[in-house]
Amino acid sequence: MRALVCNEYGPPDSLTIEEQQDPVPGPGQLLIDVKAAGINFPDVLSIAGKYQVKTPTPFIAGNEAAGVVSAVGGDVSHFAVGDKVIVTTRGGTFAEKCVAEAATSMPLPDGLTFEQGAGFAVTYGTSYHALKQSANLTAGETVLVLGAAGGVGITAVEIAKAMGARVIAAASTNEKLVFAQGAGADEAINYSHQPLKESVKALTDGQGVDVVYDPVGGELAMQAFRATAWQGRYLVIGFACGDIPAFPANIALLKEASIIGVWWGTWAARNPKLQTQNVSEMTAMIADGKLIPRVTETYLLDDFVDAFKAITERRALGKVVLLMT
Repeated sequence: MRALVCNEYGPPDSLTIEEQQDPVPGPGQLLIDVKAAGINFPDVLSIAGKYQVKTPTPFIAGNEAAGVVSAVGGDVSHFAVGDKVIVTTRGGTFAEKCVAEAATSMPLPDGLTFEQGAGFAVTYGTSYHALKQSANLTAGETVLVLGAAGGVGITAVEIAKAMGARVIAAASTNEKLVFAQGAGADEAINYSHQPLKESVKALTDGQGVDVVYDPVGGELAMQAFRATAWQGRYLVIGFACGDIPAFPANIALLKEASIIGVWWGTWAARNPKLQTQNVSEMTAMIADGKLIPRVTETYLLDDFVDAFKAITERRALGKVVLLMT
């Protein structure tokens, strides 16, 4: 099989496409013929050796995919050869074949393409867990989403809206804001031209927002945190800008605000029953038309450098996906 291999840490263009032995599924595992694989910002960090968990080189990159089951290991009863599935892994999906745990795999929902399925698990899983379990979001509350047109940001806009929240989308260009409004955002802030804190306060009659969803970090994080309401919840999703913020503890005290870290993959592994329930609820939302996975850019495996540029240059709208066949 062909695979995208990280032989040494570095930028995405240091990856190489190589011929590798086909993996073999063990007990409780599936072998997947990968049709499409989603690219996420943590993949960039992993390749650079900067992710929270450092993967020893060499390794095949990629953590989510959609494809067809081509073989099953022992002790697997709920999947069969030929099933269309969505899988999450600890690496290995940027390849023509990958092995995944059956327990964390899910059927491809009716109506979704492989491309949409490849961009579903990590981004929607992260945002749904963040808003449901971490923030305990309730209908009628207001949510500010930073990086609202990106891979995780756009799913947060969709999910928050589906949960009955008022959604304020914040992004760096008007094009991105139009995209976010198409996914359900009620208000929009272009933080390249408008002061974020003051704009949020103006849109909320000075009250601030109940929840901030932040995959960006940096200086925007400080402004957004200061724009939270009394007992606001600030969700730390990631640091796409590259800078990790240092939050002022006095602001948390004065607002009784909470700063909550969100690491969906680890949470899902520790809470498989809750994760299964989340997937079931999101699948129902897809069936009802409340969630529509937005894949805006697809690239062949050979064009992986261009695919990663869409992520690193922060110009992607929605999900970026690699096609294996």
